[in-house]
Amino acid sequence: MGQSAAPWKTVWITGASSGIGRQLALDLAGLGATVAVSARSGDALAALAGENTSIRSYPLDVTDLAACRKTAKSIEADIGPLDLVVMAAGIWIIRDIESFQAEDSIRAMRVNYEGAAGVVDAVLPFMTKRRAGHIAPVASVAGYRGIPRAVTYAPTKAALISMAEALRTDAARHGIKVQIINPGFVRTPMTDTNDFPMPFLLEPEDASLRIIAGLQSDRFEVVFPTRLAIIMKLLRLLPYRVYFWLMGRFVQRA
Repeated sequence: MGQSAAPWKTVWITGASSGIGRQLALDLAGLGATVAVSARSGDALAALAGENTSIRSYPLDVTDLAACRKTAKSIEADIGPLDLVVMAAGIWIIRDIESFQAEDSIRAMRVNYEGAAGVVDAVLPFMTKRRAGHIAPVASVAGYRGIPRAVTYAPTKAALISMAEALRTDAARHGIKVQIINPGFVRTPMTDTNDFPMPFLLEPEDASLRIIAGLQSDRFEVVFPTRLAIIMKLLRLLPYRVYFWLMGRFVQRA
């Protein structure tokens, strides 16, 4: 990978059975970290652990708060104090006005936001006690503004961004570093279902390298690719009248 040893000895990654989480686990283990991986699929985790002896499997449904707390205790007992926790568990459901169902939005919020909150709840007692640790939820540039067809997804990522912002200052007083990871489009099993253009699409390997580099910086936000991030940040600054006009034009062309 052309990188030095990882600055974290122990890492926990949720949503590690595929996509960004899986690649990040492989890369961090390759850099010498002991990586605990969690997801609902025990078989996928076992296969991942089989690729590197520094990867340990801990199957988990992040929507189960009691299970999150139990898993965090098991990981700390097995591999030692957690230096870094990355919450990459998430689901992506495309919905527009014709197909909107509240059940989908509720499910997405439970997995994407409440699942991350459950992991934060599980690790904060350990980190605050030793006044050390690093927490990094994976959100998305889609969380910057409400975008068409993302009615079940964008709000969950906006909530994650807000949670990280709210945690940042208080956590720092306890010696805990909080960052937010906001990727653009990355080729994963989730994005493979998209039926629309995905500008500046990245491969998981590239995304993982950018995340590892970003997490070693002092920046609060780890965001990529740069061109898409700039576009999305500019859209966030637009007044509603201009923003909705642009979105209407985009939908007509899609």
